[in-house]
Amino acid sequence: MSHLFSPYAFGPLPLKNRIVVSPMCQYSAVDGQATDWHMMHLGSMALSGAALLFTEAAAVEPQGRITPSDLGLYSDETEAALRPVIAAIRRYSSMPIGMQLAHAGRKASCAVPWAGGKNLTAEHGGWQTEAPSAIPFAEHDTMPLALDAAGMQRIQDAFVATALRAERLGIDVLELHAAHGYLLHEFLSPLSNQRTDEYGGSLENRMRFPLAVFDAVRAAVPASIPVGVRISASDWAEGGWDIEQSVVFCAALNERGCAFIDVSSGGTSTAQKIPLSPGYQVPFAARIREETEMPVITVGLITEAAHAEQILADGDADMIALARAMLYDPRWPWHAAAELGDSVDAAPQYWRSQPHQLKALFTSTIPGKQ
Repeated sequence: MSHLFSPYAFGPLPLKNRIVVSPMCQYSAVDGQATDWHMMHLGSMALSGAALLFTEAAAVEPQGRITPSDLGLYSDETEAALRPVIAAIRRYSSMPIGMQLAHAGRKASCAVPWAGGKNLTAEHGGWQTEAPSAIPFAEHDTMPLALDAAGMQRIQDAFVATALRAERLGIDVLELHAAHGYLLHEFLSPLSNQRTDEYGGSLENRMRFPLAVFDAVRAAVPASIPVGVRISASDWAEGGWDIEQSVVFCAALNERGCAFIDVSSGGTSTAQKIPLSPGYQVPFAARIREETEMPVITVGLITEAAHAEQILADGDADMIALARAMLYDPRWPWHAAAELGDSVDAAPQYWRSQPHQLKALFTSTIPGKQ
């Protein structure tokens, strides 16, 4: 058996292999509500043969959306819209479903990427953004409001309420989004957090709010639901968040029962300088895994099965998350299994597609069967 197709577990949740479908924003919701696009997109990914499927980031309140077209889970209407999508996946796939809970902070209120992605003012369909400090992400963005104690409590309560809605929907795994320059990451980074109260300044203070949100969510949902965190391990900018601070933050999360760390990077500064190459974030994941002994997911320009296999064989990560590679090739796990001489789940409706020389490639993905 290859490393990539060996089983794993996040706490009580068994996973059939080491492939994760990353949260990928689709910008196709209406007032935060899932649409037919989500049914098609997530349905396709649920039949991919991966071990775990994350929905895209779900905003915990309307003003926490990156764009007006972001998915949300903050009202009865958004919960009801997502329910048939989850139910359809359950009928035809045994793949566990995860959800990333998010608040975009100062990077909210933007146009969708294919319309330029720029900050939207109120007169163009945007809204007032909020952040740890009144510092805009980009020079010409609307100035965010610095959150006061009441605003921070409101957002923490919103994370909990969304987690409880996810539990009602039958979501198996939760991931808090503390990466890519969004709100929880904004509190961590000294580039975006210049507060002078107990939530700013020292590393301990900057970690305080993200850790409080984690504690509240972890306490709100049953132990059977693993709760992990996605981080940006580095801002890739002078004076910003870095791997040394990330290790301290992850150690604190580990003490609180965090199930895994999903290691990404960047997103909080327009001055970032990222040396893009296949697996460029893997060293961050390896460092966190070694120093904290936490289960680690790595992500970032990993597109080849042999590369993913080597990362696992080297002990640099426990799971491989794919985003763009899965959009380009929704059957990536099938092709990886064929390349590595292993087997993968596939719906019986697709069994006839096996090449003649790969008759042992597919196993059952019928819900309730192994």
